[in-house]
Amino acid sequence: MEKDCGAYIHILSNRLKARLNSAIQDQGITGVQSRFIFYILNHSKDGPVFQRDLENVFGIGRSTATGVLNLMEKNGIIVRESVSTDGRLKRLVPTKKAEELDAKVRESFRETDRILTKGLSEEDILKFKEVAQIMTENLEEHLNTTKCDFHEEKAWKNCIK
Repeated sequence: MEKDCGAYIHILSNRLKARLNSAIQDQGITGVQSRFIFYILNHSKDGPVFQRDLENVFGIGRSTATGVLNLMEKNGIIVRESVSTDGRLKRLVPTKKAEELDAKVRESFRETDRILTKGLSEEDILKFKEVAQIMTENLEEHLNTTKCDFHEEKAWKNCIK
């Protein structure tokens, strides 16, 4: 039986997570944490980064983001600082430890991308990114029209028809 697009994406995602986790395990962080570190370091220069930013960018739920950030805070990779304009908001601030991990994280991303794209032309890579973007937008549009919450497992199951 031939796999559908979703099956290929799922397999690719699992293998990518395994690759990132193995590439940085000696640093004491996970692949998801490495993505968060990269994002926080790059975007905190332009202004405050909040948990909801990570939820939106990575397409994850609040509880997942909270769990990852709690561990990062516990391990001294980030600190949460209150925002003067809204006491409920906490901006995510990278620590010196996050900055020290940055070079290793960037290198693991470069190496993983090199492995992923081996044998592909620049045209293939650009087409893949274009198709992946369209598929993402298609899913978002569908989820928005069916009033499904992609991040809540129970709600997501109710949307599958």
